[in-house]
Amino acid sequence: MTLQTTALPKATSIRPAFVSTTNACKLCKPLGAAIAFRGIEGCVPFLHGSQGCATYMRRYLISHFREPVDIASSSLGEKHAIYGGGANLKQGLSNVIAKLRPSLIGIASTCLTETIGDDVPRLVREFIQENQGGCGEAIPPLVTVATPSFGGSHMEGFHAAVKAVVEQLVVPGPRDSATGPDLNLLPGFVSPADLRYLKEIIEYFNLVAVLLPDISETLDGPALMDYQKIPAGGTPLAAIRAMGQARATLELGRVLIDQAGAGRILERRFGVPLKSLGLPIGLRETDRLFEVLADLSGRDPSPLHALERGRLIDSYVDGHKIAFGKRAVVYGDEDLVVGITALLVEVGIQPVLCASGGKSGALQQAVREVTADLVREPPTVIDGADFFTIEQEVERLAPDLLIGHGKGQRIARAHGVPLVRIGFPVHDRFGGQRLLHLGYRGAQALFDRIVNALLEVKQAGSPVGYGYM
Repeated sequence: MTLQTTALPKATSIRPAFVSTTNACKLCKPLGAAIAFRGIEGCVPFLHGSQGCATYMRRYLISHFREPVDIASSSLGEKHAIYGGGANLKQGLSNVIAKLRPSLIGIASTCLTETIGDDVPRLVREFIQENQGGCGEAIPPLVTVATPSFGGSHMEGFHAAVKAVVEQLVVPGPRDSATGPDLNLLPGFVSPADLRYLKEIIEYFNLVAVLLPDISETLDGPALMDYQKIPAGGTPLAAIRAMGQARATLELGRVLIDQAGAGRILERRFGVPLKSLGLPIGLRETDRLFEVLADLSGRDPSPLHALERGRLIDSYVDGHKIAFGKRAVVYGDEDLVVGITALLVEVGIQPVLCASGGKSGALQQAVREVTADLVREPPTVIDGADFFTIEQEVERLAPDLLIGHGKGQRIARAHGVPLVRIGFPVHDRFGGQRLLHLGYRGAQALFDRIVNALLEVKQAGSPVGYGYM
């Protein structure tokens, strides 16, 4: 299906008449960087800042992924706000190298170190110079990224870390090399289950792909007899270095892809053609993904994928009488909000509010693109939103459904509206790391959950509590 490019109905964008934030609808920037670094083989995420930052992030990630998560820290205290944190950073790096022997250390700054003005790249260069030729452990590659929380959301930190990895690790190589990948896939921050499904699809198309980052095992691994200091899995360092030799880069997400992102870096520095798609959530967006992969590989989608697509369409027909005309509020990460909105409008659900704590400035246009040909009344769009503002809109709009991460459960409970949990974080339910959003299979799982949430409300409100439909 070709998107309309002219005369699109204009989505309504509103901003609150105040500047304070009450219960933010986003997380801190270095947390996103830590997740991205965790998706690289043998990498230890390292925060240059206070111990509390790393402790908070470890606890937050463990609660969603149900996996042990180690994040190193330079453990700055009050005196370092005056004298600088360079000595602590160097000592912390020495400790991590000696005790963990990582293949890579991803160093993200925090609010404190950005405020006091620590020049982290310079400090890292000094550390390398001071320790070259020493009798200690070999120094692994050290990737630095600036991620002050006052400068963005966790999603921006995630993408900044991926960009830093590409900028600092990819090396030139022959584009016609037999050892180069067919495809660089930059999937954005999706679940481990989503990444496993993407790898399954790519394997069918017989493409050699570099998936960056890959948290499918590092943040959702099997039970082991012995604790691993650094979990297995992640994108191999050698594969990252070879990304400049790929035939193409595929970047997923309509909102947080900017002109200086990782895909553009690969295009401008190494001549790797860039293809950008929205997150493949729902029928239309997934069709686009399969079209691109078929074009790159020269293979048609498999009978298995055709069956998945057909079952999805059949379920749309079966569930139409329940879902059609219902009103939904969608909130969370910007790209995920756009993807879920694309799914909702194709099943006949009216998204009345699309909200995110992100401030990319591209959310309104992205929502407009995925809804233009299927809605009469575009949804209200709020970027830079907090849950105070979202609750005000819930009171005004009286939706039938909330769709977003677990932090919206208080609003759902207070207003008696069912909440379908998606994305990150999901702390109040089990299996958040295994939620499937992408592809025909992910759309099927989401649609089933949405319809069942609507049925549960109808059943609970029935005087007879019917048991057959």
